[in-house]
Amino acid sequence: MSFRSFLLRPLAACALVLGIGFAPALAAEGAPHPPREDWSFAGPFGKYDRAQLQRGFQVFKEVCSSCHSAHLLAFRNLAQEGGPQFSEAQAKAVAESYQVQDGPNDAGDMFDRPGRLSDHWPSPFPNEQAARASNGGAYPPDFSTLAKARTYEVGFPGFLIDILLQYQEQGPDYIHALLNGYKDPPEGFSLPEGAHYNEFFPGHAIKMPQPISEGQVTYSDGSPETVEQYSHDVTAFMMWVAEPHLEARKRLGFQVMIFLIIFAGLLYFTKKKVWKSVEH
Repeated sequence: MSFRSFLLRPLAACALVLGIGFAPALAAEGAPHPPREDWSFAGPFGKYDRAQLQRGFQVFKEVCSSCHSAHLLAFRNLAQEGGPQFSEAQAKAVAESYQVQDGPNDAGDMFDRPGRLSDHWPSPFPNEQAARASNGGAYPPDFSTLAKARTYEVGFPGFLIDILLQYQEQGPDYIHALLNGYKDPPEGFSLPEGAHYNEFFPGHAIKMPQPISEGQVTYSDGSPETVEQYSHDVTAFMMWVAEPHLEARKRLGFQVMIFLIIFAGLLYFTKKKVWKSVEH
């Protein structure tokens, strides 16, 4: 991550939250830093865990998609390389389980039809006003880029260490912590009406109730059906939705670095050969 991008990400996240008003991008003063998790996609050689992405999609589909949209996610992406890698038949079956509005037809009317692989994930609400009305005035943010838009302040010299270590997973850390941060408010804390206490949410008062509970989603692979496991899986899925070509980017970056090292060596030895007969 470049120093410029490090500075711009928090500013962009602040701008995003002003538009959606559901969950701020930066940790509030006094809120604890989210604990850093062990993500398979972290680091220059990180990769997505296919089984985890498939579990995360299940949590998203059965729980999160009832409130949150994912406008940049197409059904065909579920079968693409570098993602959950469902089979094309599985992705098609998921698409066909939804009704998508299309049209107009020859009579000028809109109509519903089963989803296709080319369709994008349908929004649970027809518009922002309907979404706010169903969520106590709060607007559930779109999941498409949320894992890249959220972050928290690290401070000095922590942000320099993150640059050196190429640590870019502050967003997933924050989302994972938020999903596990619901608690009873401490004594003396004034919780606004309709809000819920969350240890890691800025201000600690969040309109979204605890979205998931123990045993809510049944895994077929025997993974623990706990809030910790659910939150880890769905956060990884959100990271993939936000950066579906992460593996290809890292692979290309490694190849470019190898090329530059070889190229620098060739330039050095070429220079030595060209100038070896010249007196200095």
